[in-house]
Amino acid sequence: MPRDASETKARLREEAERLFASRGLYQVTVREITEAAGQRNASAVSYHFGSREGILREILLHHGLHLDDERRRLLEELGEAATTRDLVAALLVPFAAPLATDAGRNYLRIVAQLTGRFAAWRSVDDELTPPYLRRILTMLEERPTTIPPEVRRQRVIGVIMLMTTAMAERARALQSGKPVELDEPTFLANLADMIVGALEAPLGPSLSP
Repeated sequence: MPRDASETKARLREEAERLFASRGLYQVTVREITEAAGQRNASAVSYHFGSREGILREILLHHGLHLDDERRRLLEELGEAATTRDLVAALLVPFAAPLATDAGRNYLRIVAQLTGRFAAWRSVDDELTPPYLRRILTMLEERPTTIPPEVRRQRVIGVIMLMTTAMAERARALQSGKPVELDEPTFLANLADMIVGALEAPLGPSLSP
């Protein structure tokens, strides 16, 4: 791809990230992305990404595959004796790395909007769930064995929602310049404790509406 085309593609992706994060994934039009990127050709997004869904896919893969390399490294260090908290840490620490940059914060705010897709992580055909993220989630879903598997499956979906929402809210606070109550290590430790508690809490008696 010629250099100017590569620059145009990167510019479109960056503007889409910013708009999706700040205004909402489902409120931004292709035309707004094109105009924000300074492109006169109204079909620039279609040319480079195929569709609006294509540019979202590009954003998620651009950030997500890099994070999975770090998950792989952490899993290899943990070995077979990993505790639930160890696995949660391997999930959270790479996912927190994007908090360091504005583009990364935009990515985190976008991911939190994809709640309708969270259950798809189990499918090997879902390219947006990279292999080591899927491996960690699978390992977490297998424990504790004292809880029925259907309950464990629901808990993992709840964990994904908790993790992505917490990261997105911190990203939003950092971008706005508002002070955050917890420094990052404490924030991550507290989030890990909440997730471990959600996964390992004993199943209580049924509740009737």
